[in-house]
Amino acid sequence: MNLLRQMEQTVLAEGREWMRRRLEKQLQAVSDALEAICPKTGQGLKETRWRDLQLTTVAGVVKLRVRHGYSVGLDQWVCPARAAWGLEAYQRVSPELEARLCYTATEVGSYERAAKMAVRWGSPVSDDLVHQHVQQRGRAALELELPPPSLAACEPEFSLVIMMDGWMARERGPDWGAPLRRKKAERVKWHEIKSAVIYRLEQQVKKEGGRGLLLEKYIVACPPETAPVDFGAAVQAEARRRGLGRARYVYLVMDGAVWLWDLAEDRFASAIKTLDFHHASQHLWAVGHALHGEGTDQAKVWVEKLLHDLRHGQETRVVRRLEQLLEDPAPRPAETQKLVQGEVNYFQNHRDHLHYQAVAKAGAPIGSGAVESLGSQLQDRLRGCGRFWERPGITHLLRLMVLTRNQDDCHLWN
Repeated sequence: MNLLRQMEQTVLAEGREWMRRRLEKQLQAVSDALEAICPKTGQGLKETRWRDLQLTTVAGVVKLRVRHGYSVGLDQWVCPARAAWGLEAYQRVSPELEARLCYTATEVGSYERAAKMAVRWGSPVSDDLVHQHVQQRGRAALELELPPPSLAACEPEFSLVIMMDGWMARERGPDWGAPLRRKKAERVKWHEIKSAVIYRLEQQVKKEGGRGLLLEKYIVACPPETAPVDFGAAVQAEARRRGLGRARYVYLVMDGAVWLWDLAEDRFASAIKTLDFHHASQHLWAVGHALHGEGTDQAKVWVEKLLHDLRHGQETRVVRRLEQLLEDPAPRPAETQKLVQGEVNYFQNHRDHLHYQAVAKAGAPIGSGAVESLGSQLQDRLRGCGRFWERPGITHLLRLMVLTRNQDDCHLWN
């Protein structure tokens, strides 16, 4: 082995053992100083006795002696040291180690990989233990009431950007595990996970190469089959925590899904709403291909002229040009006419959401790339090869992922 690496590993092991002994000594001192009093009722404990407690921490395993006693008011046995340290009944893992395991599980591809990562940074655990604590903390996270962030004494003026979208995740169907010979077995079910990104407009910058970067952003992601009204309430609640009521302007950017625009009118009626430019361009290309043939030069010329006008403040002209297609007396195939009619209706419904030049001039985004990027990031963890979830598993892990990315996971251990 490389001599330097061997020396470094030796010193790290010595330091780790020193930290373990120091932590063990401090915890034992706290345990010895605690009175035999029930932490909830304040009454003295009966039939007190000392018991061994082995606790796995980031520094290693510490072995302690802690007092137990019977609480008459609670009608159960109580350990004052456990209450003082924030440990649940029978918990054998320290809160700091638990927090690290939960965070690691949200960042890597599986519980097995999280366990392997823990071994690398000095805390050998099983993947079952990681899974157990993710589920425990995930359940607690669902009931967690987040406090409002502290405000700066003199907060500068800002605008808020909100993007919403949905993506699909796999769950185990009612016939999960059915033999292959069984026909029409519903082994897998796909459900949408609704998600959102919230950030202050002033937090967007560009890298040296010109690529956009958000210095600070916050996310919302709800478990499968969350009703749009509940998702809207969750997004609105998080937006309020991040300054919705104090923002000078609120910019809302989304694709054309009907449920998103219904939600926008319900929860963010006064926001400046923008249809994602990429989705708008896809609809124009659909018309161009239907009229002039897919991949033809005529389609390219026709669409690119409309896209240029759409991007540079001529959105009214674009909508009018589309409406004129329906007034053209020249006969078209029924299928083409139906497609054109649908696309014209689409742009008519979004005529107030096409002000791309004005929005871009204000420095706001005209595309929903940030929320699509979020969907990709969440899918990396939740939709990899061979991952088929049960509802509690994906719900609890997803909630932890949201808390860690918003830097709110610390509240789980407060």
